[in-house]
Amino acid sequence: MNRLTRFSIAVSAVAALTVATIAEARMYRYTDENGQVVISNTIPQEATKRGYDILSKNGRVIETIDPEPTEEDIAAREAEEQRKAEEARQRELDRKLLERFSHPDEAVRAMHRKIRELQGLNQLKRGNISVIDSQLDNEQSRAADLERSGRDIPESTLEKLRRLEAQIRDIEREISSQNADIKALREQFEKDIERLEEITGKERTVPLDPDEAEK
Repeated sequence: MNRLTRFSIAVSAVAALTVATIAEARMYRYTDENGQVVISNTIPQEATKRGYDILSKNGRVIETIDPEPTEEDIAAREAEEQRKAEEARQRELDRKLLERFSHPDEAVRAMHRKIRELQGLNQLKRGNISVIDSQLDNEQSRAADLERSGRDIPESTLEKLRRLEAQIRDIEREISSQNADIKALREQFEKDIERLEEITGKERTVPLDPDEAEK
């Protein structure tokens, strides 16, 4: 066995002895079920839940083990995590909002344009209803004339009447749905406008109502 090998063995032995000595020298400081501070070379399982200190031979704190979290602690931590997640989400929404509008008035004008577009489509649909209404009146007049003359109304005429009435109902549903879209659009824009006023520190000068804005 050469000198280097003997030296390595000696170092390993010293290291092992040192680790064992440190392990043996460790003490635990904890609070028992009566609230009394206890220092011992062992620690009951129940006491570990309340947290404890690991001490060196000379009483120095080597490590502090925190108590197990209570249900209240867990709930508070989850609430804090949720709050931070909401803040991060709001920051991202604000960033995207500022990419679209630099001033609340820009958002107001954009809202007006969108509302006018949808209202224009509704106006076209109402025009379609007027045309179909006229056709329906003509067909109903013919059917009434046939009834007054004692003749049966042809099935083709009845089918046409049903079809025209169904078309009117369909368009009215489309208009109702689009009015709901206009309402939802306005509500979302108004929230964005209010948020823009808050994060930019600038107040809108354009009325929210499109008709008032045109005066």
